[in-house]
Order: sequence, then C-alpha cells, then structure tokens
Amino acid sequence: MSEATAAARQGAKQGARQGSGPFSAFERMIAWRYLRSRRRDSFISVIAGFSFTGIMLGVATLIIVMAVMNGFRAELLTRILGINGHIIMQPTERPFDDYADLIKRIDAIPGVSYAIPVVEGQALVQGNAGPGTFGLVRGLRSEDIAKLKLVADNVKQGTFQGFDDSGGVAIGTRMAQNLGLSVGDNLTIISPEGDVTPFGVNPRVKSYKVVAIFEIGMSEYDASIIIMPLSQAQLFFNQEGKVQSIEVFVDNPDNVDALKKPIEEAAGRPLMLTDWRQRNQTFFSALEVERNVMFMILTLIVLVAALNIISGLIMLVKDKGRDIAILRTMGATRNAILRIFLMTGAAIGTAGTLAGVVLGVVVCLNVERIREFFSWLSGTTLFNPELYFLSQLPAEMNPGETISVIVMALVLSFLATLFPAWRAARLDPVEALRYE
Repeated sequence: MSEATAAARQGAKQGARQGSGPFSAFERMIAWRYLRSRRRDSFISVIAGFSFTGIMLGVATLIIVMAVMNGFRAELLTRILGINGHIIMQPTERPFDDYADLIKRIDAIPGVSYAIPVVEGQALVQGNAGPGTFGLVRGLRSEDIAKLKLVADNVKQGTFQGFDDSGGVAIGTRMAQNLGLSVGDNLTIISPEGDVTPFGVNPRVKSYKVVAIFEIGMSEYDASIIIMPLSQAQLFFNQEGKVQSIEVFVDNPDNVDALKKPIEEAAGRPLMLTDWRQRNQTFFSALEVERNVMFMILTLIVLVAALNIISGLIMLVKDKGRDIAILRTMGATRNAILRIFLMTGAAIGTAGTLAGVVLGVVVCLNVERIREFFSWLSGTTLFNPELYFLSQLPAEMNPGETISVIVMALVLSFLATLFPAWRAARLDPVEALRYE
C-alpha cells in the first residue's frame, strides 16, 4: 500500500470534516510526505536537492556580488571624495591671487562645508630604494589637512603638527614601501617646470624630509600622492602668491549642481567649475553597467534552479499518478491536488531562498576574513590592491536590493510550480487506474 493511500485513508474523515480549504492539515501532510526521501523515490529527491541547492547558491551569489559591488562603489566614492573636492574651481582670466578672500566668500554659501586652496603638479620622485616613480604633489595648508579626515585620521607614522613650518612632505604608505622610506628620510622631487636659463628650462630638483606617512586605503592614492606645505609648493611650482585651484567640499555631494551658480556669484569672476561626477563619470558609469549586467547574469542561476523544480515536480506527478487517482476517488478535489503540489514546489523554493539569504549574509559579514583565509590557503594574493585600488574587500548590503532578490527568487519558484501542479490536478483518475 503506498504512503499516499495510507495518508488518504488516515485523513479521509478529517478531510471530509474540514472540506478542501486552502492549505488544510491534510494537504500539508501529503505535501510533506512527497518531499520526504524514500529509497524508490531517491532520483526525484536528488532533483529536488539540486533545485534547493541551485536556488540557495543563486540567491547567495546575487546577494554577495551585489553587496561587494555596492561596497566597491561606496568605498571608492568615500576615498575619492575624501581627498578631492566635490567642486573644483579653476581660473580662466585672472589667477587666484586673492584666494584667501575668495575662500571666505565661498565658505559663507549655505550648503558648502569648506573650501581649500590647492597647488598641484606632477613630478618624478626618488627615495632610498627602487626606481623613481611619478607622483602627484599637492600643496595644502595644515588647517586644510585637518579638515580632510581621511588623511588626518589615518597617519601611520609621524605627525602633521607644525606641518606648514616643517619644510617636509607627507607621503602614502605604498610610496614609502616602494621607495624604502620612513619618517626622517629624504624624498627627492624632480619637476620639469624648473628654472628658465639661456640654455632652456632646467628641471627643478629638491629634497624634502618625510615628516608623516598616511594611508588613505586606496592604493592608487597611497602610492602617488605627496602632500607638501602650500607655501613650499608655491615656490617649487613657481606659483608664488597664488594657487592653481580651489576645491569646494559640500554637505551633499549629489547636490553640486544647485551650488554652481551661487559659487560663481560669490567669486564674481569667470570660472571653470568641474564637479566630482564629471571628473569620474567614466569610472562610475562602468561600475554601474557592470553591476546591472552581473545582476542579470546571476539571475539566470536562480532561473535554472527554478526550471529544475519544474522537471522534478513533473517526474513526481508521473510517479504519483496512481496515488493522485486514489486521492481523487476518495474525495480530494482538483483544487486540493493543485494545492498539494504547489506546496511541494513552493517549499523547495522558499527553503532554498531562505538558506541562500542566510549564506549570503554570513559571507558578506565575513568577506574579508574569507579572502584572507583563501589567500593563506593558496599562498597567493586573491585581492591585489595594486589592481583593485582598495586595500580590503568591501561588502555593503542594500536592504532594498536584498528584498528584491528574495522576492524575485520566491516568484520564480512559485511560477515554476504552477504547470506541474496544474497537470497533477487535471489527471483523470480513470486513465491513471485503468491498467492498475
């Protein structure tokens, strides 16, 4: 006697009393029996297991990948905007020789956090070891460095106290490693914009003492940026008494467009204004496109797992044809059979989705530890900061995206159960029992 027949006889009276209400105890019992693994139904159970595993891995992968890509964007945005202004002001007709008064007027604009004067230039730098490398020299005042928390709060060696009068420079940790430098060593800076002589322009070469070593956390910046006192940078780049640009930091970086006109009015002169979105448009657009494409590709994993549910349920319906016919002859309605197989397929999808969410959250919370473990296990650097800009693997889960992944997986799983459940409900008892 089959399990479905025994269950039907056991629950016939109860089913008759309760009717065929939605998801009755009798229907749940039959659905659970079909989900349980038995020796002769092991192949169907294997298919159900693959469906569960596929949905779990698909949901977990989607959550992990989207979290890592969100983390990449957030971390890069934080570091890029932590040291570069949200709006860059550059002169077009008259140089910024009155930058002190101009900054006071800019700071008074509502929505502006602060503005800092900058002298900037590229140069070749040399240290105690390794070949020379190119660096970006940024001349800043001590009071402005204190406002750049990403730099001021991440000093690994030395200090920025008395930086204006130190006559030295601050460099990133990766530049210090590459050039074999530490606090107290000399860094040689060579600029092509040197002194004009009758024989041409001679490169300007000068050595500066390293007074501080900082770590922003973005390898490109830590390996290339050299912070120099503003007065020293003005002398080195022949910009005495003036600055090349003024960088404006605002309260809301997404609201830079609304502040451009007030800044122009406060300046009272023609300006060239460039915001952070224009300077990094290609980079962040590429990240957004990659993020959307990855979401669509990884959704196919969940779709394939949902198709496995269809194949597993269709085989289950064929295998349980005799049991379904007996249930029908004992009073079970077509809607009851439909609900039984809907619950069977939906249980696989729901369990796989919940397991995938748990797995994805656990991995996201420990993604850096997992990276370190596999790096130790393989003996290689799996996340090379030289290639991926950041020194750590970030992961930032977005509640809205996570909910959308859960809803998408549940909907696909439910839709996958409709056709097999409909076929089971349409099964003719007479035809199913004709040759029994």
